[in-house]
Amino acid sequence: MFSKILIANRGEIALRIMRACQELDIETVAVYSEADKDALHVRLADESVCIGPPPSSESYLNMPRIITAAELTNAEAIHPGYGFLAENPDFAEVCESCGIKFIGPSSEMIRQMGDKALARKLMADAGVPVIPGSEGEVSSLDEAAELAKNLGYPVMIKAVNGGGGKGMRVARDEISLRTGIPTAQAEAEAAFNSRAIYLEKLIEDPRHIEFQILGDSRGNLIHLFERDCSLQRRHQKLLEECPSTFLTPELRKTMGEAAVTGARNIGYESAGTIEFLVDSNSHFYFMEMNTRIQVEHPVTEQVIGIDLLKEQLRIAAGDTISLGQEDIQIRGHSIECRINAESPERSFMPSPGRIAFFHPPGGPGIRVDTHIYSGCQVPPYYDSMIAKIIATGKDRDESIRRMRRALHECVVEGVETTIPFHLRILSNEKFISGSVTTAFVEDLMKETEEVKTA
Repeated sequence: MFSKILIANRGEIALRIMRACQELDIETVAVYSEADKDALHVRLADESVCIGPPPSSESYLNMPRIITAAELTNAEAIHPGYGFLAENPDFAEVCESCGIKFIGPSSEMIRQMGDKALARKLMADAGVPVIPGSEGEVSSLDEAAELAKNLGYPVMIKAVNGGGGKGMRVARDEISLRTGIPTAQAEAEAAFNSRAIYLEKLIEDPRHIEFQILGDSRGNLIHLFERDCSLQRRHQKLLEECPSTFLTPELRKTMGEAAVTGARNIGYESAGTIEFLVDSNSHFYFMEMNTRIQVEHPVTEQVIGIDLLKEQLRIAAGDTISLGQEDIQIRGHSIECRINAESPERSFMPSPGRIAFFHPPGGPGIRVDTHIYSGCQVPPYYDSMIAKIIATGKDRDESIRRMRRALHECVVEGVETTIPFHLRILSNEKFISGSVTTAFVEDLMKETEEVKTA
């Protein structure tokens, strides 16, 4: 096992990694920007290194400064968390060339799965169902128009190197296709330094269901069942749960086997996620693979009983997965609400500022992953998520009731949060019945606007 790890991230995920390291007797090094000098991950690490000014391009995305910090502190490995450099193949490659273990898959694996068109082809070669679409990058508007005509509208324009909803547009006819592609290309270039796009047939109002996987260097590979991530706004997840209310035991088994087959076909090693879209007829299609730990990993931990961060660290150190597929069972139900410093009443506008007072919820079945405390600052430079509240119960009804209780109990003063919006979701009959798709949040927002203007 490693003796010292540098955590190339901030916020709640930096603390989550740090806690796993501490329980494995691994020393930790925190890196931080000038805006995060008083952050909790800096205070709790064994060592800390300032890596630059507040903008992430000069700090958390600055590869030379992070590598220098690792070398100065004699860190043996770097854990990237999620976001920032977590799925940057160049960063993983630099770590490899410097003799520093990157805690995640190889740079080549990240590069392959980061190319959405190539990832789609590799999964199709493995026999995993994929959404009908272009074989690779679309090189011209005319080519795109011909392909869309053959696929049938509507189609989805997607950035080859995309993620997080960036570089994505829906085209319902040729006019919106020809206007949408340049917009998607510009957005993709700004976000990913690549204008490459491809097309897929749009699956209308699907479920977004992902399977957590673990693979080690000995060829062992298992899945830890699914998470339903259908509640999204602009392709950004707001609430996740495990297990899904939609999957039958048969469909769960088939999708889990497909996820393992796809990951095994590419020789995947580390924690990762195979993401699927599932239509109303229970047909599922590979969407993408995330080669990192996910924001929503706690709901899996709560119902499976496995510490995913510890498993990821052990795999990176060369150990084998501690459990077989037959050992993995779902016990109970878990829901996670992402609490963002945003104003739902003002189109989810970010609400940075000083946390005047913070009281986290507690009680049976409640877990809170957060980095905030009374008096801390929520800087305007980074993602607005300030906490994750996870409610677990013996069944879905109990976990919903516990989450409502936790959200009412949670007090955050000084900034606006998405707590009121989550409470609206949890009291919605459609959500309570489990009959939600990726269109649910947008539909709920439209209903709110209609009420306001009535």
